[in-house]
Amino acid sequence: MESLIELLPQLWKAAGETLYIVGLTLFFGGLGGLIVGLGLYLTRGGSLLANKPVFVVLNLLVNFVRPIPFIIFLAAAQPLARLVVGTGIGNNAIIFTISLAASFAMGRIVEQNLLTVTPGVIEAARSVGAGTARIIFTVLLPEALGPLILGYTFIFVALVDMSAVAGYVGGGGLGNFALLYGYRQFNPIVTWAAVLLIIVLVQLVQYLGNTLARKALRR
Repeated sequence: MESLIELLPQLWKAAGETLYIVGLTLFFGGLGGLIVGLGLYLTRGGSLLANKPVFVVLNLLVNFVRPIPFIIFLAAAQPLARLVVGTGIGNNAIIFTISLAASFAMGRIVEQNLLTVTPGVIEAARSVGAGTARIIFTVLLPEALGPLILGYTFIFVALVDMSAVAGYVGGGGLGNFALLYGYRQFNPIVTWAAVLLIIVLVQLVQYLGNTLARKALRR
């Protein structure tokens, strides 16, 4: 217990790094996922911008990236991270890599949630002359808002999981803290302190996501 008290400054610093990594990856990965998901939905057969070649390419990309275990993807994407952010190690590299992986994972979730929107609502908007952009931002996304919030809440939990391996490429966060000061030092109290902090963080975000989704679904 004394060792945990001594490590409290490092624990809070690690918690801050986890929030930093997950917050930025949720923003970039979530934005990328929204673009990919919209692309999949809009270009599928019978949709607003039906385009089979584009849909096939996007679908293949998503199906190619999603099954790759993240620890392997992290190593495979290191050269690309070096090219884009200038380094293959550290928090910036892990943010880029997680954001890239999350874009494809979130893209499929966004697509599936958009498919729950009743086609009649889209057709009604088209019948009154609404353009594609207007349908997307005033009909499609608002109608799917509740499920989308739940989808992004789910991906937040996955991002926390991905951030736990940041230490393998010189990044920080609670996962790295648990490995460095807990597991490698044979100190289960320190390990469980990090685990409990992650659980509290996930529960808070899950509660917030469920609350916002309920409000969106009641509109």
